[in-house]
Amino acid sequence: MTAFPHLFQPLRIRGCTLKNRIMSSGHDTTLPVDGTVNAALVAYQEARARGGVGLIVLQVSGVHETARYTNHVLMATEDGSIAGYRSVAEAVHRHGTVLFGQLFHPGREIAEADGGLLSVAYAPSSIPNERFHVMPRPLKKSMIDAIVQGYGDAARRMQTAGMDGVEIVASHGYLPAQFLNPRVNLRDDAYGGDLDGRLRFLREAISDIRAKVSDGFVVGLRISGTEIDEQGLTEDETLEAVTLLGDTIDYAHITLGTSASLGGAIHIAPPMAMKTGYVVPYAARFKRQTQIPIFVTGRINQPQEAEAVIASNHADVCGMTRALICDPEMPNKAARGAADDIRACIACNQACIGHFHKGYPISCIQNPASGRELRFGTLSPASRRKQVMVIGGGPAGMKAAATAAERGHHATLFEAERRLGGQALLAQMLPGRAEFGGLVTNLERELELAGVRIHKSARIDRQRILAAAPDVVLIATGAKPYRPAFPQEGALQIVDAWQVLRGEAVVGQSVVVIDWRADWIGIGIAEHLAQQGRTVRLAVSGIAAGETLPFYVRDQAAASLHKLGVKVLTYMRLYGSDSDSVYLQHQSSTEAVVIDKVDTLVLCTGHSPVDELSDALEGLDLEIHVIGDAASPRTAEEAVYEGLKVAAEI
Repeated sequence: MTAFPHLFQPLRIRGCTLKNRIMSSGHDTTLPVDGTVNAALVAYQEARARGGVGLIVLQVSGVHETARYTNHVLMATEDGSIAGYRSVAEAVHRHGTVLFGQLFHPGREIAEADGGLLSVAYAPSSIPNERFHVMPRPLKKSMIDAIVQGYGDAARRMQTAGMDGVEIVASHGYLPAQFLNPRVNLRDDAYGGDLDGRLRFLREAISDIRAKVSDGFVVGLRISGTEIDEQGLTEDETLEAVTLLGDTIDYAHITLGTSASLGGAIHIAPPMAMKTGYVVPYAARFKRQTQIPIFVTGRINQPQEAEAVIASNHADVCGMTRALICDPEMPNKAARGAADDIRACIACNQACIGHFHKGYPISCIQNPASGRELRFGTLSPASRRKQVMVIGGGPAGMKAAATAAERGHHATLFEAERRLGGQALLAQMLPGRAEFGGLVTNLERELELAGVRIHKSARIDRQRILAAAPDVVLIATGAKPYRPAFPQEGALQIVDAWQVLRGEAVVGQSVVVIDWRADWIGIGIAEHLAQQGRTVRLAVSGIAAGETLPFYVRDQAAASLHKLGVKVLTYMRLYGSDSDSVYLQHQSSTEAVVIDKVDTLVLCTGHSPVDELSDALEGLDLEIHVIGDAASPRTAEEAVYEGLKVAAEI
């Protein structure tokens, strides 16, 4: 019997039955390249179906030519799209998974356009979008009619392809929500005014869909319980709209936030600083006050969390999208009582939504096979078992050792410190990043399951390697803080981020943090010290604090820094210091910026590789690979990926 009886109870919705209450919600993968489903997307979704998920909601599909909000969005505007939808439907149905499509029009939420040109955006009224700086053109009745018909036509194509239902995207301030919002919809015709008028667009879209599909075809609605923005839909407004729609929709899928503002958009893929399950109370209110099934998505990343939601009758289905990106086998593992084997999502956002914002295909820092199923989906057994010696127990070394052992090699891991994890152990100490330590926990479990022999507090040199006589040596010895040379006069306290986190320095009251990487280290150190009551100036070598971070991580951190009173200086270069002053230089103007009355200067100035070992082994008849930060200091994503890639090829 499963430990999660409510989570694995089937659910009947109109003409289909979900085998469990776990959903992979619609999310853009950037895998399609021409607006249609391709082999990479089919392989990606089939991996999750094979892993046991009950429901997959495919990424958004545009219903009208004006719905192209990115260069790579799927389009359901032509019959030529049916073949692609059929291929993914057949793939997931083989594993008993239900498949819905997402019907989408962004309205004014246009993020990019083909060839770098800005598109004309359309909305109910000419009310600008704050986040993308878009001024939309008001929709005329003829175009409203065409878009409404596009919803129905797209649904018909998806049913023809064998899909089980559709979900209208009215969440996050997209076009249906713009019609519902009295602060965005200022129309004085039949589509504006009171709520009945503002609901007209959505009702017409639902009606057009129903007229073009069979009775058993599911039609659901995804909507933000509240948009968490001064100009956005409130909880009461959303609830009233859903209540009035009644049983014309088969379910309501509750999330939070809006694409229209930087603060509201954080909730599209909430980072780890947000509490797990924080959307559930909103869904619970909809569950209490409506008569239709309620789905909920937002920081539900463990089966025990989802079980509690369903058991408490707060919702009927839980979206666990990033959990399934991180571990597609999560449902199967939970069902068979192997919850400890689940690779838990840490909500870092780096390779999932972070890749999307950069225009790259989806992946996961913990599971590089995600989005790369055609390459890494099935690892081939080793043709000959080799003795593999992995030196360095950070993320790169841990992943490499586990992967090599899974393929049949005899892998042994050596770590110089008492604990595995490398810099991830420091990362988890920063404010709001405790879950980053889950990366280490998950990799330790992979090592255990793969049967890797581990030696801690073991420093390896040329002689020990010669004595071990391995076939392959993987060097994953990490990095150390880099301290740039700069003029120093006087006795100003100068420390690095590692010393601060390890408690090796007593930091003064007035602090300047030099942030060369413009990543989470500088932001985290500044927040850490400000929370302790210190006066903090964050001098960033870039155009913004967190410039290199995933957008929603950056924006959430910016909010925290602002609330704490941290002064952020951008375009800054460290120039020098004296006994109580730090001298900076503006990177563009080259003019001096001086900060006086400073007690401590904290250097977050990057890292240098630790790679003396590869030089010591030069000339030996050994297969040697240098991976992770030992090759070049970067992030955990590159470290884990290189561990997988190299070990998959041994």
